[in-house]
Order: sequence, then C-alpha cells, then structure tokens
Amino acid sequence: VTMDSIHCRDAAIATNFGMILCSMGKSASKNEPTAERKAFERNHIKILGEITYPGTVEGGDVAWIDGHTMAVGHTYRTNWDGIRQLKHLLEPHGVNVWVADMPHYKGPFDVFHLMSVFSPVDKNLAVVYSPLMPISFRNTLLERGFSFTEVPDSEWDSMGCNVLAI
Repeated sequence: VTMDSIHCRDAAIATNFGMILCSMGKSASKNEPTAERKAFERNHIKILGEITYPGTVEGGDVAWIDGHTMAVGHTYRTNWDGIRQLKHLLEPHGVNVWVADMPHYKGPFDVFHLMSVFSPVDKNLAVVYSPLMPISFRNTLLERGFSFTEVPDSEWDSMGCNVLAI
C-alpha cells in the first residue's frame, strides 16, 4: 500500500454485521482493501461482504446516521454500482441507505467526499460545511433533529469538516 493507506476507514466500512471491504475509486488506493482483508482474517474479524468492480465505494463517502441508517455520498469516487452493492449488503439487515448526491465542486480529480462536508460527532450532532451540502440531505438531517457545528470558511481548505469522533 501507499502513504494514502493512513486513512484506514476509506478501505472498509464497519457494521454490526461484519466489515464491508470497499472498492477504491482512486487507482493508487486499489490495494488497500486487500491489505485490510488480510488483517481482518488474521484477527478473526468477520467480513460481511465486499464492493466489486465496476462498483466503487470509499469509506470517506460513508457515515452512520444512527444504528439503522447509513448515508453514502454519490461522488466521483463512489459510483451508482457501488451504492447498489452496498444497499444489497445492508438492506437485508434492516439498514436504510440514504444517498446524498454530492456537487461537482472541483471535479473528478479532487478529493471531495461526503465526510468533506458532514462528520457526525454524536447521536444528533455533526460538524458540517453547509455551503457544499446537498440541500435535501441537509434538510432531512435537520428534520431528524440534528444540530450542526458549522465549519467557518477560513477552515474549509484545511479539511476542517473531515473529523472522526472516537
């Protein structure tokens, strides 16, 4: 793997039913899911399934809303075939997969994930960058009782919204 593999949540998605191995949209990251599979198998971590080509899903486009709802960003790195496969793996377990159609922003060669504009940090609290959030996704979160901590424009370029709550 390359230095990009430091973003370990990009290559696999944790669920209550096992790990889902991603299919990376960035060619330089293609080997990361295979490396994670080996680590999961070595440590007896259950694998629920995997996204396969031509489908692509990257973990940066995935966020759990609650125990039964996952949001997935439709981006240049997560395509419709990958989203269809993700739904096929999760819906039998009662998980609803919401699709957030992300804007073009800087185009196909930029790193622009769902987590670039939405990072849940508590049950109903998220760090967001509203200017680039899909309107229907943002409104649905508000209707579900989410509160937002807005990233100021001055922190946008430093990926101020892309945080991981532990």
